[in-house]
Amino acid sequence: MKQEYQDLILQACGATALRVGEKIQTLWSGYGQIVRVHLEGCEQPSVVVKHVMFPKQCKRPGGSNTDLSHMRKVRSYHVETYWYQNYSTNDGCRMPACLAAHSYGDEHLIVLEDLDVAGFNQRRTSVTDAEIRACLSWLANFHALFLGVSPEGLWPIGTYWHLETRPDELEAMDDAQLKAAAGKIDRVLNECRFKTIVHGDAKLANFCFSGSGRSVAAVDFQYVGGGCGMKDVIYILEEIEEKQLEKRVPGLLDHYFTELRASVSKQVDFNALEKEWRDMFAFAWTDFHRFLLGWMPGHRKINRYTKQLTKEVLRKLKL
Repeated sequence: MKQEYQDLILQACGATALRVGEKIQTLWSGYGQIVRVHLEGCEQPSVVVKHVMFPKQCKRPGGSNTDLSHMRKVRSYHVETYWYQNYSTNDGCRMPACLAAHSYGDEHLIVLEDLDVAGFNQRRTSVTDAEIRACLSWLANFHALFLGVSPEGLWPIGTYWHLETRPDELEAMDDAQLKAAAGKIDRVLNECRFKTIVHGDAKLANFCFSGSGRSVAAVDFQYVGGGCGMKDVIYILEEIEEKQLEKRVPGLLDHYFTELRASVSKQVDFNALEKEWRDMFAFAWTDFHRFLLGWMPGHRKINRYTKQLTKEVLRKLKL
């Protein structure tokens, strides 16, 4: 690690020395890495450093290399940096504190609180009912906190699969009917009355669990932006096995709205909010289904349940 990067970390944390530890993960398409840095001479034993390095050439799974793809990723890291520097949450939707963030040309450094030290040291590749409810509770608190907030400095419309940012995937789709309806589905979601800020990539890998699994914190805010909260909800529900979706989704959706009701301001017409967002549920899932069909048509998340929701949406649109 370059000395100027080390100096930034030392100064931000008030540490006297540091040691670069293990690599936590490589960033998508080789755009850098996340590492744990151990500290001496300060209160924090360690921090997590997201080191973004824009490559000259990149490869992405499921699609060709395009300038649009590169520019989308570049913007996503600028958005994430802005998010950490300018937004904060509460204990109901915990995220790591940002200790420092700086750009060095084509490289960016984001120094974050180590959530492992904060008690969120568990990761999951599959979830129990209680654990997915913890994720939904996090999302409900997050959406309630930012309900009606303009996504200043973020993506105007959040989620990494947003139609406007994915023309290549739309063009690659074989489903002509859904392809023709994509714009209408996008408009229905974008024109909903109740808008919030969505995480935009609320997958299981971006949640850090407490030891009990009943409390979570979230990371990776590259695609945070405005929109309907159902976009985040359907994305975490995608973690459920296909054969269990039809049985488990209704109860989990009820849990989300119970948590949301408890978190929103009393001035909000919650009955109207819930009705609208429940109506948006199938549209949000169909919107993601549209992306998958163009990005990776053999993906495991394309299943009977998602196809049935898509049929319902197309029927509502009279297509």
